[in-house]
Amino acid sequence: MTQSIQVDADLLRREVSSKYKEVALNPGGDFHFHTGRSLAAKLGYDQPIVDALPDAAVESFSGIGNPFLLRTLDKGENVVDCGAGAGFDCFVAASQVGDTGRVVGIDMTAEMLTKSRATAASMGQDNVEFREGYLEAIPVEDGWADVVISNGVLNLCADKPGVFAEIFRMMRPGGTLQFADIANSNDVPESARNNVDLWTA
Repeated sequence: MTQSIQVDADLLRREVSSKYKEVALNPGGDFHFHTGRSLAAKLGYDQPIVDALPDAAVESFSGIGNPFLLRTLDKGENVVDCGAGAGFDCFVAASQVGDTGRVVGIDMTAEMLTKSRATAASMGQDNVEFREGYLEAIPVEDGWADVVISNGVLNLCADKPGVFAEIFRMMRPGGTLQFADIANSNDVPESARNNVDLWTA
């Protein structure tokens, strides 16, 4: 399946990374979206799980939904979080899959990776790992994931067919995709499809 990319993918990545760098470094900043514990509560996350997490694991959370409302993960499952940010959904996933499961978070923003890795180390989360990468070339082996989650990130990718191809490549046959995202059923004008500011806003 081919798609005509309507926006400069490299420029889009730089702009998205710049925005989420600020969320990592200044989570209490003034953004056009909600963040942190209050957002997790609005989205219906399991309150005892969120309450047990340190501030560093929650404060930069900026998802748009709750992929765990679709299904609670099973003990021992292997999970990949596409666009993991500072790791909030990874830490929630780790609490569900337990010590016998594994969680791999993928992100492209250096500041988010620094924060997520430091938080995992401080929590002693040995079953959670964060890898640098783009969703168009996910650094996970074929058929490894029982579950793929994502939260408000796929809409920020220019090549969505390429991203979904990567997701299904690394997912085992019969695996589960649980994601929350933004969708638009109306035609988008050409001028809007080419406007990076609208993609990131």
